[in-house]
Amino acid sequence: MGKGIGFGKVILFNEHFVVYGVPSIVSAIDKATVAVVERFDGEGWALEDERPATPGYKEEKLEQQRESIERILKAAGLDATKNPIKIWFGGDLVAASGIGASAASCVALARALSDEFGLQLSDERINELAYEGEKAYHGTPSGVDNTAATYGGLIWFVKGQPPLFERIELKEPVEVVMGNTGIVADTAAAVAGVRERKEKHPEKYAKLFKEAEELAYKARKALEDFNLKAVGELMDENHEQLRAIGVSCEELDRLVELARDHGAFGAKLTGGGLGGYMVALTPGKELQEEVARAIEREGFEALRTRIGVRP
Repeated sequence: MGKGIGFGKVILFNEHFVVYGVPSIVSAIDKATVAVVERFDGEGWALEDERPATPGYKEEKLEQQRESIERILKAAGLDATKNPIKIWFGGDLVAASGIGASAASCVALARALSDEFGLQLSDERINELAYEGEKAYHGTPSGVDNTAATYGGLIWFVKGQPPLFERIELKEPVEVVMGNTGIVADTAAAVAGVRERKEKHPEKYAKLFKEAEELAYKARKALEDFNLKAVGELMDENHEQLRAIGVSCEELDRLVELARDHGAFGAKLTGGGLGGYMVALTPGKELQEEVARAIEREGFEALRTRIGVRP
């Protein structure tokens, strides 16, 4: 029996912009998906997915998940017709849009396969396998989600061949609240929409992308200086940029406003947008609880977690 884990993630700055080479800042959170792989007397591979989930998420993503598993097996050089396996997913990371659920499951599966079959894969190779798996969900993923799911901590990420990623050292983990709209979002469709609008309005988008790039460098410095007020203000600004490229929605904007009204240092959508999650910066357990309860009173799910968590 082989086991593996993959962290959930929250993009703090520049989702969507990251697809075009603009730096992004992502953090693992203290929630993870666990995978268990064991050989059995069946045919091919069988799946048991017991992750907690947003209603409809697992059903809607099932075909993508099947393709993802096939891709990971192929990339690992494993043939399930010769080595039939049972795959089980669990853990405390909610399977939902915007929280890196697919990447966490890809990383967890790659690690469990490595463990069961004695492949002794490095983190770098685990990340490569997970990226292969992510293609089933995102078409051409940026690689930011699987990198956070593999390595943990707070990461500066720039898409490329190979991608550039550097650790940002945070003085200590910081509490955040992630509010779930309950909407299962289609990341590939959101990415395609941005591309289409960018081609239609090149000047407007060039300006927005330049501003997003400048903001990333300010955010990195604010995080390294542990200036959380400045980090929050930049999150607010980044949300407006994401709204301007058309990836927010009414529910996300409502949650962002609600979090700010209850004292969050800053708040923004996180992930693909058009549903999924928002994230609010809420240093300290007391502020985290106040913002989380405000979100729950409005009928939404709130996830209390921390950024900057490392294995």
